[in-house]
Amino acid sequence: MNVTPAELALSVAQNSRANPDRPAGKNPDPSVTRDTADTAAQNACVASVTLLNNKLAEYLTPSEMKKVKEAYRFSDEMHLGQIRKSGEPYISHPIAVAEICADWKLDAQAIMAALLHDVMEDQDVKKEELIERFGAPVATLVDGLSKLDKIEFQSQIEAQAENFRKMLLAMARDVRVILVKLADRLHNMRTLGFMSPEKKRRIARETMEVYVPIAHRLGLNNIYRELQDLAFSHLYPLRYRTLSKAVKAARGNRREVVSKILDSVKNTLAAGGIRAEVYGREKTLFGIYRKMRNKHLSFSQVLDVYGFRIVVDSFAGCYVALGTLHALFKPMPGKFKDYIAIPKLNGYQSLHTTLIGPYGTPVEFQIRTQEMHRVAEAGVAAHWLYKNDDASLTDLQQRTHAWLQSLLDIQQQTGDSAEFLEHVKVDLFPDSVYVFTPKSKIIALPRGATVLDFAYTIHTDIGDQAIAARVNHEHAALRTELRNGDIVEIVTAPSSRPSPNWLTFVRTGKARSAIRHHLRTINLTESTELGKRLLAQALSAVDIDPLLPDALAERLLRESSAKSLEELYADIGVGKRMATLVARHIRTLMESDPSCALPPLATDNPQGKLDPVVITGNEGTAVQLSPCCLPIPGDDIIGQLKRDQGITVHSMECELAKRQHAKEPERWIDLAWGTGLGRRFDCRVKVLVNNEKGVLARVAAEIGESDANITHVGMDDDRDHLMKQLRFTIQVEDRVHLARLMRNVRRIPGVARILRERA
Repeated sequence: MNVTPAELALSVAQNSRANPDRPAGKNPDPSVTRDTADTAAQNACVASVTLLNNKLAEYLTPSEMKKVKEAYRFSDEMHLGQIRKSGEPYISHPIAVAEICADWKLDAQAIMAALLHDVMEDQDVKKEELIERFGAPVATLVDGLSKLDKIEFQSQIEAQAENFRKMLLAMARDVRVILVKLADRLHNMRTLGFMSPEKKRRIARETMEVYVPIAHRLGLNNIYRELQDLAFSHLYPLRYRTLSKAVKAARGNRREVVSKILDSVKNTLAAGGIRAEVYGREKTLFGIYRKMRNKHLSFSQVLDVYGFRIVVDSFAGCYVALGTLHALFKPMPGKFKDYIAIPKLNGYQSLHTTLIGPYGTPVEFQIRTQEMHRVAEAGVAAHWLYKNDDASLTDLQQRTHAWLQSLLDIQQQTGDSAEFLEHVKVDLFPDSVYVFTPKSKIIALPRGATVLDFAYTIHTDIGDQAIAARVNHEHAALRTELRNGDIVEIVTAPSSRPSPNWLTFVRTGKARSAIRHHLRTINLTESTELGKRLLAQALSAVDIDPLLPDALAERLLRESSAKSLEELYADIGVGKRMATLVARHIRTLMESDPSCALPPLATDNPQGKLDPVVITGNEGTAVQLSPCCLPIPGDDIIGQLKRDQGITVHSMECELAKRQHAKEPERWIDLAWGTGLGRRFDCRVKVLVNNEKGVLARVAAEIGESDANITHVGMDDDRDHLMKQLRFTIQVEDRVHLARLMRNVRRIPGVARILRERA
C-alpha cells in the first residue's frame, strides 16, 4: 500500500492520457472540478498514503492491510483525473477520511468504506460490483454513505431530508456508517475555504444542525468540538475572527493565573499521595460565544475561558481528588455535577466542579480516570476494538444501541422523510434531565420533556394509554415538565387513546412519531373522508369535476409520491397537503394534456375562491374545536389546517387565530356550521357576583333551569371582599341558547354582570 508521491503522479498522468474521455460523474462536494493530468501530477504529493499506511500497520493484520490496499487502488482508479477546487487530486479526500477513521482504530471494513465512500455517488459504480470485489459488508457501508442522486425530488429540502433518513437508518443498522460519515464531514469542513460564501453557510448550517449533535450524542467529543468551531467560523466569520483575537490577547494576560493554578493543584495532589495528570484546557471559541449569547455577557465577563482536567488512576481517586481540590479552593455553590454516578446519555463520565481560584476567578475542573477520559474523547469509537461481553463497556453499548433502535422505531411510525428528520433533530437536543421509575431505574430525557414523554420512553403502549401520573408521589398532569431527580409513575387506562392536543407539549421524537402514527392509522377513515371533501371543494372552485379520469389520477399519484387516492385524501385531511395546491396542480396537469377538456375559470371567480366547508361537529378527531375560543354554532368560524391534526376550528373573533392567520394565511380555510347538529358544545362564561351567601347555588341552579350542563366551575382569588368572579364551562346547543341562558342569569339578585369568556 506504500505508494510514493512520484509514483502516484506518474499513475495519474498515465491514466488520464489513457482515459481522456472518462465521464466526470457527479460530485457531492461542489468544490470538486475536473482538471488536466498535468495539474493532477503537480498536486499528487498531497495524496500520499504513507501516513495512513503507518497508522493502519499499528493494529491491522497483513491480510487486512492487503484488502485495504485493494480498496485504495480501486478508489484511486475511479477518481483519477478528478480534482478538488483546491487543486488537490480528489483521492486525497478519501485518504484523509480513512486517516481519521484509523485514529479511531476502526476495522478494515470501515477503512475500506472510507476509501470507497464516493465511488457509487461520483462514478456510478454499482453496489453489485462492490459486493463482488470487497464483500457485502463493505458494499453496504458505502451504500449507506451514498446520496440518493438518481431519485427526482420535488425540492432541495425534500432531497436533503430523504438523504439524511437513508444515512441515519443505515447508521441504526451499523454505527460504522455514521463514524465514516463524520470523518468525511470533518475533512470537508477543514477544506471548506475554497467554496463560495453561500455554500459555506449552507454546509456549515447543516453541520451545526445535524452532524454536531450526532457527534455529541455518540460521545465523539473531539470531533464534536472541532466541527462546532469550524461551522461557527463559516457561519459567522467576523464574530469568529473577533473572538479569536480576544482569546489570543487574553491568553497572554492570564498565563500567570493559569500557571499559578497548575502549580498549586499539582503540588496539593502530590502532597496527598494522589497520582494524577493535570493540564489546562481552553474552551472552544463557539463555547465562549454561546455563553456570551445565552447569558448576554461581554467577553471580559466570561471569566472561565480556561478549565482544568485531572486524570487519575482509579474510580475512588476521582472523589479523593475532588475533596483535595475543595480543600485548596472554595467551591461555588450549585456548580458541582457528578456524571460518574449518573453518566450522560453518550456514556460520558466525569466529576465537574467550579472553584474560586486566585484573584477571585471561577475555574472549572473535570476529574476522571484514564478509561473515562478515553470514552470522553472518542465515545462509541473508543470501544470499537472491544467485544460486547466486556462488562465495563456494556452500559455505553446498551445506551447507544437503545438510541439507534429508537431511530428504527421512529422510521416505522413516520410518514415522510422531513417528519423523520424533525423527530431525530428533537432527540439530538444535547441537554438532558434524569428521572427515575418507581423501581429506581434511571431514564434520560431531553430538557423540557414531560410526563407523557417519559411514558412513551418506557413503552409506546404505556404512552398511548396514559391518563395521568404521580411525580414524587403527588398527582400530576401529562403535560407536567420533568426535573432532575423526579420519581415518575404513569397511570394508564385501556380505553385511553392519544389526543391531537398531545402534540402541543410532547418533547421527544419517539412520542411525537407514535402519536402521529396513531392519529394517522386509527383516524384514517375520518381523515380520508374530510380530505375527499376538501379536495372536491377545491376542484369545484377551479371548475374541475372531482371525479378524476384514471390516467390523470395515476399521473397525479406518480408526481405526488402517494400510493393511492385514499392516501392522498388522508394527507389532505390531516393537513400534510393543501387541497388548494393539489387542485391547482391537477389543473396544471390537465392544461398540459391535450386529451383533457378543461373549461376556463369562471369570470366571477377567477382566483378559484373556495366555498366554506360545512362543519357538523361530529366529524371525530379529524375536526377539533379549538380550546382557546370554544366556538359554538352561530359563531362566525374559520379553520386552521394543522399537520397531522386535521382542521382546528376557531371563532373569527379569536385573537390567537388572528395572529396565526397573519403568519400562515395559506393554512386557513373558511368554515360554516351545518344544520340539525343534534349535540351540545362547550363554552366559557364569567359571572361577577356580590360576595354573599348562596349566590353560587342560585347561579348554578339557573344554569340548570336554562337546560345547560355545567362541566367546570371556578372562582377567581382576589382581594375584593365585596365582589367575586365565578367562571363556568357549560354545554349549550348554539349561540341563541347561550344568549337566553345569559339573560336568565343576569336577572338573579346579586349578579352584577355575565359575559362570554374568550381567549
